[in-house]
Amino acid sequence: MRKAKPKKRIILPDPVYDDVRVTKFVNHLMYDGKKNTAFAIFYNALETVKAKLPNEELSALDIWKKALENVTPLVEVKSRRVGGATFQVPTEIRADRKESISMKNLIAYARKRGGKTMADKLAAEIVDAYNNQGGAFKRKEDMHKMAEANRAFAHFRF
Repeated sequence: MRKAKPKKRIILPDPVYDDVRVTKFVNHLMYDGKKNTAFAIFYNALETVKAKLPNEELSALDIWKKALENVTPLVEVKSRRVGGATFQVPTEIRADRKESISMKNLIAYARKRGGKTMADKLAAEIVDAYNNQGGAFKRKEDMHKMAEANRAFAHFRF
Protein backbone atom coordinates (compact mmCIF):
# COMPACT_ATOMS: atom_id res chain seq x y z
CA MET A 1 0.00 0.00 0.00
CA ARG A 2 1.30 3.42 -0.93
CA LYS A 3 -0.53 5.38 1.73
CA ALA A 4 -0.77 4.85 5.45
CA LYS A 5 -4.01 3.41 6.77
CA PRO A 6 -6.44 6.11 7.84
CA LYS A 7 -6.82 6.50 11.58
CA LYS A 8 -9.97 5.12 13.20
CA ARG A 9 -12.20 7.93 14.37
CA ILE A 10 -13.30 7.96 17.97
CA ILE A 11 -17.06 7.56 18.20
CA LEU A 12 -18.66 9.16 21.23
CA PRO A 13 -21.33 7.29 23.22
CA ASP A 14 -24.94 8.34 22.76
CA PRO A 15 -26.55 10.74 25.26
CA VAL A 16 -29.35 8.48 26.57
CA TYR A 17 -27.84 4.99 26.98
CA ASP A 18 -24.16 6.05 27.04
CA ASP A 19 -23.33 3.30 24.53
CA VAL A 20 -20.96 3.54 21.56
CA ARG A 21 -22.80 0.79 19.60
CA VAL A 22 -25.98 2.91 19.66
CA THR A 23 -24.08 5.82 18.08
CA LYS A 24 -22.63 3.52 15.40
CA PHE A 25 -26.13 2.22 14.63
CA VAL A 26 -27.52 5.76 14.43
CA ASN A 27 -24.65 6.74 12.10
CA HIS A 28 -25.70 3.93 9.75
CA LEU A 29 -29.34 4.99 10.07
CA MET A 30 -28.63 8.66 9.36
CA TYR A 31 -29.39 10.36 6.03
CA ASP A 32 -27.81 13.66 4.89
CA GLY A 33 -26.11 14.32 8.23
CA LYS A 34 -29.40 14.51 10.12
CA LYS A 35 -28.20 12.86 13.30
CA ASN A 36 -30.88 14.28 15.60
CA THR A 37 -33.59 12.84 13.34
CA ALA A 38 -31.80 9.46 13.31
CA PHE A 39 -31.53 9.48 17.12
CA ALA A 40 -35.25 10.33 17.39
CA ILE A 41 -36.13 7.43 15.06
CA PHE A 42 -33.96 5.01 17.06
CA TYR A 43 -35.29 6.04 20.48
CA ASN A 44 -38.90 5.93 19.24
CA ALA A 45 -38.25 2.48 17.81
CA LEU A 46 -36.93 1.27 21.18
CA GLU A 47 -40.03 2.65 22.94
CA THR A 48 -42.21 0.80 20.42
CA VAL A 49 -40.20 -2.40 20.99
CA LYS A 50 -40.77 -2.11 24.74
CA ALA A 51 -44.51 -1.62 24.10
CA LYS A 52 -44.64 -4.64 21.77
CA LEU A 53 -42.85 -6.92 24.26
CA PRO A 54 -44.28 -5.85 27.64
CA ASN A 55 -43.79 -9.22 29.40
CA GLU A 56 -40.09 -9.38 28.49
CA GLU A 57 -37.80 -8.85 31.51
CA LEU A 58 -35.01 -7.37 29.35
CA SER A 59 -34.80 -3.64 28.70
CA ALA A 60 -35.43 -2.30 25.18
CA LEU A 61 -31.69 -1.73 24.71
CA ASP A 62 -30.93 -5.34 25.69
CA ILE A 63 -33.60 -6.57 23.26
CA TRP A 64 -31.95 -4.49 20.51
CA LYS A 65 -28.51 -5.90 21.38
CA LYS A 66 -29.86 -9.47 21.32
CA ALA A 67 -31.54 -8.75 17.95
CA LEU A 68 -28.23 -7.46 16.56
CA GLU A 69 -26.48 -10.56 17.88
CA ASN A 70 -29.08 -12.76 16.18
CA VAL A 71 -28.50 -11.15 12.74
CA THR A 72 -24.69 -11.06 12.98
CA PRO A 73 -23.11 -13.40 10.41
CA LEU A 74 -20.01 -15.43 11.30
CA VAL A 75 -18.81 -16.24 7.76
CA GLU A 76 -19.23 -14.71 4.33
CA VAL A 77 -18.25 -15.70 0.80
CA LYS A 78 -15.78 -13.68 -1.24
CA SER A 79 -15.14 -14.09 -4.95
CA ARG A 80 -11.66 -15.40 -5.69
CA ARG A 81 -10.32 -15.90 -9.19
CA VAL A 82 -8.14 -18.99 -9.57
CA GLY A 83 -6.90 -19.99 -13.01
CA GLY A 84 -9.74 -18.53 -15.05
CA ALA A 85 -12.51 -19.80 -12.76
CA THR A 86 -14.19 -17.68 -10.09
CA PHE A 87 -14.84 -19.43 -6.79
CA GLN A 88 -16.99 -18.27 -3.90
CA VAL A 89 -14.56 -18.76 -1.01
CA PRO A 90 -15.99 -18.79 2.53
CA THR A 91 -14.03 -16.58 4.94
CA GLU A 92 -14.49 -15.61 8.56
CA ILE A 93 -15.45 -12.00 9.20
CA ARG A 94 -13.51 -9.53 11.38
CA ALA A 95 -15.32 -8.39 14.53
CA ASP A 96 -15.79 -4.76 13.43
CA ARG A 97 -17.10 -5.86 10.02
CA LYS A 98 -19.53 -8.31 11.67
CA GLU A 99 -20.99 -5.49 13.72
CA SER A 100 -21.23 -3.20 10.70
CA ILE A 101 -22.88 -5.84 8.48
CA SER A 102 -25.45 -6.71 11.13
CA MET A 103 -26.38 -3.05 11.64
CA LYS A 104 -26.61 -2.36 7.90
CA ASN A 105 -28.75 -5.45 7.29
CA LEU A 106 -31.13 -4.60 10.14
CA ILE A 107 -31.58 -1.06 8.78
CA ALA A 108 -31.86 -2.13 5.13
CA TYR A 109 -34.58 -4.68 5.84
CA ALA A 110 -36.38 -2.22 8.12
CA ARG A 111 -36.46 0.29 5.25
CA LYS A 112 -37.94 -2.33 2.89
CA ARG A 113 -40.76 -3.16 5.32
CA GLY A 114 -44.27 -1.85 5.05
CA GLY A 115 -45.21 0.50 7.84
CA LYS A 116 -46.19 4.01 8.77
CA THR A 117 -42.96 5.55 10.02
CA MET A 118 -39.32 4.49 9.97
CA ALA A 119 -39.43 4.08 13.76
CA ASP A 120 -42.32 1.59 13.42
CA LYS A 121 -40.53 -0.31 10.66
CA LEU A 122 -37.30 -0.44 12.65
CA ALA A 123 -39.14 -1.57 15.77
CA ALA A 124 -40.87 -4.36 13.82
CA GLU A 125 -37.54 -5.52 12.35
CA ILE A 126 -35.88 -5.46 15.81
CA VAL A 127 -38.69 -7.56 17.30
CA ASP A 128 -38.46 -10.02 14.38
CA ALA A 129 -34.67 -10.26 14.71
CA TYR A 130 -35.06 -10.81 18.45
CA ASN A 131 -37.40 -13.71 17.69
CA ASN A 132 -35.00 -15.16 15.06
CA GLN A 133 -37.10 -14.25 12.04
CA GLY A 134 -37.51 -11.39 9.56
CA GLY A 135 -35.48 -10.22 6.58
CA ALA A 136 -32.19 -9.47 8.33
CA PHE A 137 -32.15 -12.88 10.06
CA LYS A 138 -32.97 -14.61 6.76
CA ARG A 139 -30.06 -12.74 5.13
CA LYS A 140 -27.69 -14.09 7.80
CA GLU A 141 -29.01 -17.63 7.27
CA ASP A 142 -28.54 -17.28 3.50
CA MET A 143 -24.93 -16.11 3.99
CA HIS A 144 -24.23 -19.14 6.18
CA LYS A 145 -25.85 -21.50 3.65
CA MET A 146 -23.72 -20.05 0.83
CA ALA A 147 -20.57 -20.49 2.93
CA GLU A 148 -21.56 -24.06 3.81
CA ALA A 149 -22.28 -24.92 0.17
CA ASN A 150 -18.86 -23.59 -0.90
CA ARG A 151 -16.91 -25.11 1.96
CA ALA A 152 -14.95 -27.23 -0.52
CA PHE A 153 -13.19 -24.06 -1.77
CA ALA A 154 -12.06 -22.95 1.71
CA HIS A 155 -8.46 -23.89 0.86
CA PHE A 156 -8.38 -20.98 -1.66
CA ARG A 157 -8.52 -18.54 1.28
CA PHE A 158 -6.41 -15.44 0.73
